[in-house]
Amino acid sequence: MNASTQIPERRARILQATLEMLVEYGISHITHRKIAQAAEVSLGSMTYYFKGIDALICEAFRQFTEQVSAQFRLNLQQATTREEACEVIADMICGGTLIAPYNMQVMFQLYACANYHPELKKILQEWMICSQQSLGLFFDPLTAKGINAYIEGMTLHYVTDEQPLIRDEVLMFVKRMTGIQ
Repeated sequence: MNASTQIPERRARILQATLEMLVEYGISHITHRKIAQAAEVSLGSMTYYFKGIDALICEAFRQFTEQVSAQFRLNLQQATTREEACEVIADMICGGTLIAPYNMQVMFQLYACANYHPELKKILQEWMICSQQSLGLFFDPLTAKGINAYIEGMTLHYVTDEQPLIRDEVLMFVKRMTGIQ
């Protein structure tokens, strides 16, 4: 393997390790040293690729939200009707990769930090816009915004409630919001 192929791989390992350290330690307890160790790179690599810990965290969150957004859009593109889109939304809330424990932990960190970190807030806002645009494949902008808020809230409830709504109940609410039921 030559040096030019190592650079993207090393950078990607650093970004992935950053997310893993965010999940394990929380944003206030990660360090360059912990990330470098998890990524199996030298500590000097950290400053070679990223201007500082804030830039690294922002890029890791941006990469995460872009990957989740791409999967979200891909899932919705499987539908051919508004009713099928409602089914896809219910599936994503009740058992898709969206609510995988790792993804939820990364999202919790992003939500918690976006309030006091302007760049993270911007990333979160861009993610919401992207989700709403994907929902716009089937729904008008206001409905897409409401469904997106419902998805955000329901994923949180789905993983924290002792008795979360079952899929059919989630689907019922999605259909109500979209005027299908």
